[in-house]
Amino acid sequence: MTIATRQFGCLMLCVCLLPISVSGQQFTIPAIEDVPRIDRRSPRPPVQVMRTSAFALKLKSHPVAGKNYVILTDHRDAAYLESLQRLAKHRQGVVLKVEDLTQLAKQKSKRTELQKQLVDLGVKYLAIAPRATSFRENTLLALWEVLTTLDNDPQLDVYPGILLASTPKSFDRLIQQSIDHQPKTAKTLKPLAISQVRTRSELRSLQKAGILRNVFQSYGIQTPVVAIYTPEAKGAPELKGSRVWNIYTKGPREFVKKFPAQPSQALRESNLVVMHGHGIPGMSCSVDIDAIPIDFPGKVVLSGSCFAASPLKSDLPTMSRAPGGYTVSKRPAFATRCVDQGAIVVFGHMRLSSGFPHLYPVLEQWMAGKTVGEAYQQLINAIMTMRGLRPGNFILADPSAAGRRLPQNILLYVVLGDPALVPVAALSKK
Repeated sequence: MTIATRQFGCLMLCVCLLPISVSGQQFTIPAIEDVPRIDRRSPRPPVQVMRTSAFALKLKSHPVAGKNYVILTDHRDAAYLESLQRLAKHRQGVVLKVEDLTQLAKQKSKRTELQKQLVDLGVKYLAIAPRATSFRENTLLALWEVLTTLDNDPQLDVYPGILLASTPKSFDRLIQQSIDHQPKTAKTLKPLAISQVRTRSELRSLQKAGILRNVFQSYGIQTPVVAIYTPEAKGAPELKGSRVWNIYTKGPREFVKKFPAQPSQALRESNLVVMHGHGIPGMSCSVDIDAIPIDFPGKVVLSGSCFAASPLKSDLPTMSRAPGGYTVSKRPAFATRCVDQGAIVVFGHMRLSSGFPHLYPVLEQWMAGKTVGEAYQQLINAIMTMRGLRPGNFILADPSAAGRRLPQNILLYVVLGDPALVPVAALSKK
């Protein structure tokens, strides 16, 4: 595939002050203070806000009673277990081994046993380390069933995170990086925003890059932007700035498999990558897994695309088409490939993601100095409350017959990473 790039040389971090009309759509970049925060009691946002996903779920803290770090795993390979024991020692925690995490969805007795063990252990941070074949949708839903029933309220009562990699070597690298990690500060944080512009009127992903750029600027942090355009987006607006790269694919269903020199360097230099756009297994926001650098150490990646964290073995029926008209095929997940090549934390969704409204609140919590697990817990709790989902309704009795729009889909967000890790030291605005 050939791609063309253009870099614009106007003032850095130029803000779009006036709306640009494209095929009846208005392209604006609202200030983050003007982005509505939504909970169950909120009025429905205006149609344009809903159409562009320019709102965010309102999160709130939910304290947990436990104080201890617990690793839950069904790994049997000695190499994986040695890595987990090293992490447990570092966190002054314990490793809790079970035979098969997939059985939690099938056997209530297994869930009851695990529930009692976690209560007895006084868990605060729960690092879930499944085998690659155990990382499935119904496994995650069964864990939500257990973790919302550790006390009397129907909320997650631990700070969770998922430790997952494809090989013992990449898994050990993830663990060692987690042990060695120091939170990024305003001086050391280097974000990069990647957006997908699929058509002239589908501009919400580009809008989110503009929002992020302005948010980080308020902390005195520069944010390079890579925007990927298909031929169907000819004539669409473009962000301006000294470090904005617009990449044009030759075909509407072609993905970037190799970045040009300047955006490639920006990607390598970054330590926080935030992506918005459509996705399928093996592709997120028009970026193919082949474009992820082989050496990708210590990066925090947030993807708002569908299938960014698709499982190796799915419980759900295969989808032939994903939002955006992309053909779904069997390929490694974008999130797993990022970890395998050195990323330390990856946010994504196992199936159909809602993008910015759920991604940004997690990023915001990390920018406030919260741990991986606390931000993840707040997101899932907020979703459960917003959708009225409660214990007893999470697990799919017959996942093979599940429809495309199953209610539990909204609970399939995952955060790959050590739940006690602090990605970013609390930032202060300039």
